[in-house]
This record gives sequence, structure tokens and C-alpha cells, in this order.
Amino acid sequence: MPVSGLAKNVGILLEEATARYGSKTAIHFIEEDLSFTYAELNRQINRYANMLQGKGIRQGDHVALMLPNCPDYPLTWLALAKLGAVAVPLNIAYQAQDMEYVLDNSDACALVIHSDYLPVFNKIAEKTPAIRNVFLSGEPGASEGQLLSKLAKTASDDFTPLEVALDDILNIQYTSGTTGFPKGCLLTHEYWLIFGQSAAKQMTMTEADVFLGVAPFYYIDTQWELMMCISAGGAMVVGKKYSASNFMKWIRKYGVTICFATMAAWTFKQPESPLDRQHKLKFMMFGQFPHELQRLFEERFKVPLRAGYGMTESGPATAISIEDAKMSGSGSVGQLSELREARIVDDMGNDVPQGEIGELLLKGPGMMTGYYKNPKATAETLVDGWLYTGDLFRVDEGGYYYIVGRKKEMIKRSGENISANEVENILKSHPKVANAAVVAVPDESRNEEVKAYIVPLEGETPETITPEEIIEFCKGKIAEFKIPRYIKYRKTFPLTSVGKVIKRELTTDQDNLTGNCYDRMKVI
Repeated sequence: MPVSGLAKNVGILLEEATARYGSKTAIHFIEEDLSFTYAELNRQINRYANMLQGKGIRQGDHVALMLPNCPDYPLTWLALAKLGAVAVPLNIAYQAQDMEYVLDNSDACALVIHSDYLPVFNKIAEKTPAIRNVFLSGEPGASEGQLLSKLAKTASDDFTPLEVALDDILNIQYTSGTTGFPKGCLLTHEYWLIFGQSAAKQMTMTEADVFLGVAPFYYIDTQWELMMCISAGGAMVVGKKYSASNFMKWIRKYGVTICFATMAAWTFKQPESPLDRQHKLKFMMFGQFPHELQRLFEERFKVPLRAGYGMTESGPATAISIEDAKMSGSGSVGQLSELREARIVDDMGNDVPQGEIGELLLKGPGMMTGYYKNPKATAETLVDGWLYTGDLFRVDEGGYYYIVGRKKEMIKRSGENISANEVENILKSHPKVANAAVVAVPDESRNEEVKAYIVPLEGETPETITPEEIIEFCKGKIAEFKIPRYIKYRKTFPLTSVGKVIKRELTTDQDNLTGNCYDRMKVI
């Protein structure tokens, strides 16, 4: 279905925003203490586009970006949008094998890379002959590549627009890869425009607002947040990464009015301060946070905190509005976006009755068009126009959706289905727990059992938060059969760039998953 109010493409959106908000601050980088107005941002992007074009980057070319949250990321990404080229974001934590796979799988012909990550690329440079150009960000190397900022200085700031269609691909966005190699989601200009427009409406963003972005640019979060700010004419403040100790300080210092509460649980577990309520925030949104703590968060920081749901493949799907205070702490991730249709189905693809659990299917404009060079995965995920999310949901009579867990993260114990996500949320709401991960482990009599990995809060130890205390804490909050049987402590978890636990790295010792840990069945 056509969507009203969309620009012709992302480059035109920036041109239109510049015409409306030219002298307003568009983006400020905290660590560099560097700001661009909309007019300055557009001129600099034009320089990058002209420079890249002069170096042989053409419409449809795939260009990989391995950059931290620095000015070169949005400047290059939006320059590629104007050129009609395709960005391939690379996780800066990639090692040689990951990087080689994505560069090869994506058919990238050029690489924009920060000098900090050159040693990784140098290990595979000879194995990736398709990379014809290497552009550098950061400090220049001995003779490697070409420094972006230096090359752009001599380029014109007047760019001749190209014919770029809404359905042209802007990103091959690789999923986080918590299992196996990642898949490249094909995301169009329409995807980003709809994401930005929908988010601006959901967050009631205007040109007077300031948004704080601290998620990595190579993940979708900070990209759609930038699209949202440009759509509304707001300002974006960018930090290199999330910092629990600096998050609220930045909100106060930069007059932030809206933010996505990245890793909200870590913010909540910071020591309380008299300054907690001294801010200009009108709205915060989150994707993952124990709903039991939501009202406490709102009371402490005096700001509405609302849940939402989306994924790389779907873009925005559901959200709770700022006015919908009654749903705070309900566990719901909200009602459907006006541009989305949904079904909840069983394993046979049949719709389940209202209130029953099944897999969420989504349909609507501005979603991914498929996985790059992966027809099998595309056919499994996109069926008759419906996106199979792989997430288990239920919906109530009011049209509010509740995520129960990942389909592949359901623990089947004695005929009962247990959501790892549900148990994790309970564990993470314990005041002494910094993080928790729940997995299924094999059991001869019950098929599977529940195992929890616990990272104690700083200053706490397995002796100060004992397994018995954890079990007692769970009682009355979840059913007895859902309470972890096995508990193991860790100092840290292996995490993706957005803070998700890489569970396959927790369960590498398949022969001894139930050994060397607490077993509550042996002490009952």
C-alpha cells in the first residue's frame, strides 16, 4: 500500500529537512564535541558523495562500513543514499573470519574502515580481492587506504541528485548472528523512511526535541533514530557507546527530551541520585526491561517509560503510546503500528484463538524484501507476503500484544513450554543481579530442564546472592516448574553489540552442561 507523506528517497528527505530546518542543529557528537546544522550536514554529505563518486563508487555498488559512532558513519551512509549505492554495516567486534564472510557474502567492492580495525582487515585483505577501494577514518595508516575527511575537503558541496527509487536497497543489514553466520537483510529507502516517520509519530517528536543515541550506528537502532530526527527536524546527540554512569548525565547536559532507553536495567541499577529527576525528558522508550520494574523506573526518574517491539526484518511493529499510562508495567509491548497487519499462528500456520500463544506474523510496507543471496532463508521467513518473526506472542481483547519468547528459546520440560525470556526477566529484576541468561539443558526424565546463568551486580558475589536466595525470589513470581533447576555464576556474558547474550557461547561444553553448577534437586 502507498504511504502518504514519504519523501522520494532518503537523500531527498535530507534535502527537504535542510530547506525547512537549515540553521538548526541536526547532530552533535559528544566525544568529538562536534556539531552540524542541517545545512552543514547536507553540505558535508554532498562532499562525501562527490568524493566517493569521483573514486569510482556507482549507483548499486555495495560499500562496507566498519566504523564506530563517529561523524564519518552518518556522513558516509547518507552519501551512499544520495548515490543510490548500498551500505553494508560491519560490527566493529568482527574478527577476521566474520569480516571475511560478510565482505564476501555481501559482494562489497569498497570498504570504509576506522584505522583501529585495519589490523583485522589486513589479515584477510588478500582473501577479499573484490575490495577495490579502502577508505580510512580516524588516524591515517602508513600508506593504507585514503583518509575520508581529507579527500572530502576538496570535493564540491553541490551534489547533482540521482534517480533513486523507494524500493532501491540502501542497506544489506546483517543480523546479530547469535547462531551461526549472520543473514543480510535487504532494507530499502522506503524501509528507512517509514521507520523514521513512524518513530517520530510514536515518540511525538518535533523540531524542538533533542534525542540521545548511544547504540552502535552499525546496528539499526541509531540509523532509524537518525531517520526519525531528520523526519521531525529534531536534533540528535550521539555518544560512542552506552555508559550506565554517563547516560543520565548526558541527558541533563544536552537537554535531551526523548531517548530510547538502551540497556535500561543497567541505568536503573545505578545508585540513586537527587539529580535523577532533574532533566527535560518527556518520553523514554525501551525494547527490553523487566516489566515488574517499569513503574519504579518511572517514579524514580519522573518520566513515562513505554515498551515497543520491532526487529531488523520488520522495522517498527508495536508500541505503547505516551498517553497509555495504564499499560505501564503490564508486560505488553503495545498495539500494532497503523502500517502493520498481524497474525498469531500455530506450528501448522493456523491462526490461534485470542489469548493463545503462537508465532507472530507481520505484513505491511517498509519491511525487508529478503535475505541477500539466501533464497532458502527468504522463503522460510517471507511466506505469501507475511513475515514469520520467530517470536512467540499472545494478544488480548484490547489488541495489546505480549511477547512470550523466541520460538527457538522455548524450554520443553515435562510437556510444559517455558519461555526463557520470562524467567530471565524475573531474575534480572532481583536487585543484586546485573544480568541473567536462561537456556534449556537435556534431562533424561523431563526432556529438558531450566538452567540459569547469573552475573551478580558489582560488589556482589555468589556468597552474597546465593542460589537459595535466587530460588526463593522466584517463588510466587513464576510457576514452580519454571524456576531454574541449575544455577551457574559468571563474571560477564558474551554480548552482541546491542547487549544481547550470545547463548551459544554459554553452552559450548555440551557434555557437562549440568555439572560444576548448583542443582536444586540435589538439595531439596
